[in-house]
Amino acid sequence: MKRLFAPKETHPAETRAAIAPSTAKKLIDLGIEVIVEKGAGQKSDYSDAEYISSGANIVDDAKTGYNQADIVTRVRKPEAEDLAMLKAGTLHISFLDPFNETELINNLASRDIAAISLEMIPRSTLAQKMDALSSQANLAGYAAVTLSADRMTKILPMMMTPSGTISPARYFIIGVGVAGLQAIATAKRLGARVEAFDTRPVVEEQVKSLGAKFVKVDLGDTGQTDQGYAKELTPEQLEKQRQEMAKACARADVVITTAKLFGRKAPLILNKEVLDQMQAGSVLVDLAVESGGNVEGSKVGEEVVTENGVRILGLENLEGYYPKDATLMLASNFYNLIEHFWDTEAKDFKYDTDDEILKGCLITKDGTVVHERFAGK
Repeated sequence: MKRLFAPKETHPAETRAAIAPSTAKKLIDLGIEVIVEKGAGQKSDYSDAEYISSGANIVDDAKTGYNQADIVTRVRKPEAEDLAMLKAGTLHISFLDPFNETELINNLASRDIAAISLEMIPRSTLAQKMDALSSQANLAGYAAVTLSADRMTKILPMMMTPSGTISPARYFIIGVGVAGLQAIATAKRLGARVEAFDTRPVVEEQVKSLGAKFVKVDLGDTGQTDQGYAKELTPEQLEKQRQEMAKACARADVVITTAKLFGRKAPLILNKEVLDQMQAGSVLVDLAVESGGNVEGSKVGEEVVTENGVRILGLENLEGYYPKDATLMLASNFYNLIEHFWDTEAKDFKYDTDDEILKGCLITKDGTVVHERFAGK
């Protein structure tokens, strides 16, 4: 029987776990023995007793789990001490940041670890159920709205009272990917007036379907990659975009930026010139702060207040701000990936290298870097 191990996350800002009790049970039903490190679900309100009730075994330390594991599922990329404990031939599944972690990828290969990067799962219809980037971005978009609402000095919905009518808050969402769409939907449900912008004109219909206004900026030739991400803009396009967005920012109570470029530093979208035009008390949430930031002056894990009273929130791990549901969704992504490639007769993970999903996300195997994007680096 193959054994799967879910270690306790060691990054101080990480609140999520790679497994939930409900998914542990489903993995056991596949014929996998599940091992969970003591306290792995503590930050997401899943107790060791719940894992035990689901049929999982609890171990006191990571070394014990790694020594037994054939499959390892975790949220963050492994540290050096984790690599030292992994057995040759282990299947390791996590976020790996492969474009920026060449040394890690080579180390995984040299240790004969089969490594799957969650970021590289193709954005196809078949792969939707295992798309961890999308599931977590959904939660980040939701959290961006709820946290900004908590920081504002006014309410979101229009309210008619004997004292007079209070106008609805204005939200401006920059970037209409998964996180942006969820931010739009959440702000609208809470009663805000919402505007949104994206470099891809194709998303205008989606914005309008959620009841928001699409801010149009003629940038010339733009579009999206084959993975559905916005293409990188030229300096001239960025400057024109910035000038037009400054007008929307100036009338907004909350601005949420979601522009991330996969594998590259996030583009600077809002500079000091734009911030200086915003009203005192307005809130900026930079969802890309951990990859360089969309907002000038944003800092990871900090709230910065500008000279004119704009509050810039650079919250770390926004995806894990509601960790119970984040863990449940992420654990489902792990399970769906494993189940999709599970050979029920052999009771083992089937490395079908002709499968488009596996071809897209398998980085190392059999002592080499097998993914064409990273081989030879």
